[in-house]
Amino acid sequence: MTEGQATPALTREQIDRIVQAMADSFGQQLRSPILHWPSEQGQDYQDVTFPALDGVPLEGWFIPASGSDKLIIANHPMGFSRAGITAHLEPWKSVWALSGNDFEVNLVHDYKILHDAGYNVLAYDLRNFGLSGAASGGIASSGIFEARDVAGSLAYARSRPDTRDMMICLFSRCLGCSSTFAAMTQFPEAFVGVRCLVGPQPVTMKTIVARRLALLGVPGDRIDDLEQRIILQTSIGFARRAPQEWARNVRVPAFLYQVHDDVLTEPSDVQTMAGHPASAPSAP
Repeated sequence: MTEGQATPALTREQIDRIVQAMADSFGQQLRSPILHWPSEQGQDYQDVTFPALDGVPLEGWFIPASGSDKLIIANHPMGFSRAGITAHLEPWKSVWALSGNDFEVNLVHDYKILHDAGYNVLAYDLRNFGLSGAASGGIASSGIFEARDVAGSLAYARSRPDTRDMMICLFSRCLGCSSTFAAMTQFPEAFVGVRCLVGPQPVTMKTIVARRLALLGVPGDRIDDLEQRIILQTSIGFARRAPQEWARNVRVPAFLYQVHDDVLTEPSDVQTMAGHPASAPSAP
């Protein structure tokens, strides 16, 4: 294509394939493999397994910090595992390349920073990701079912003799943050005594898919068609996936942040979530 030529418009058939492929990604999520471990950063760790509230087996790491009585529970983003995402490799690269996110993200570095700051760390794979169990046919629920994993991680931390009396804080990214909001809505009793939540980049699903469609050259009026296809695969529409509503039920000190000019969302999205402050402090 020579300079000055416009990108040719997609055909209806091409658009239909893109919309269906995106709907299919909600019906069966792509697992990112675990290619990094805490030992790479010189950290001792334990492989752990524990159940979500509905019994789904979850796999994770416990990284102990000697002499510390503080615990961070880390909940990962959409499409990730506890180790990160392999977006520098196919097929993940093709999924994220147009948004500029076609590079590897290694979350083990984050755990090293937290550990060096004096925190014990519990990092685990949400259902249908990493090595954790499959559930509900592998569908994406944007936090509705993943909320059971967040609550299960809290129950697990309180069941271990070495962590049950620790100060618990949550580091919940993207889907992990939406899932935490949903858990606070569905299981508020699980968060009694939780000291705080740090939530990088919680995202409304309708916003992110609309941005992805635009990057792919799909007309904006196909968003309703996409939603209907997602409902046929998951039974869950965009309105039921809205983390802004769940954010109303946050009852712990929370700090939310995101990249201001992220191509896949907009500042007003997270600002709306932050506009629902806690109306009451967490119980002691």
